[in-house]
Parts: sequence; C-alpha cells; structure tokens
Amino acid sequence: MSDPEDGQTDAPPEGETPVQRALRLKQARIAAQPKPPRGGKFQREQAARIATGKSKPWMSR
Repeated sequence: MSDPEDGQTDAPPEGETPVQRALRLKQARIAAQPKPPRGGKFQREQAARIATGKSKPWMSR
C-alpha cells in the first residue's frame, strides 16, 4: 500500500498526525474516483425524472 511508486509525488506535511494523514489519503482516494458525466443529455434526463412522491398520488393529502 505504501509503495513509493503509487503515484504519490507530494510529501506528507511535517508534523502530520495519523488522523490527518488518514483524512488526506481518504480525500485523495475520493478525488481519484470517476465522476458522473456533467451537462448535456445526461443532465436533461436527470432533470426530467419524476420526483419521488409524484409516482404515488394516493400518498399525498
């Protein structure tokens, strides 16, 4: 896991606690995940979806 060739080029800050290190690594891992597409047809399809409560009209008062 702590291979120097893992793509980590930045050195950890001096005096970093284990909790800060874990948070930094977690945020880096989250940032490296693929993101859903933005804009265009995908966004229009998302906006056109029916709201959760709208598909059950008998549930509203």
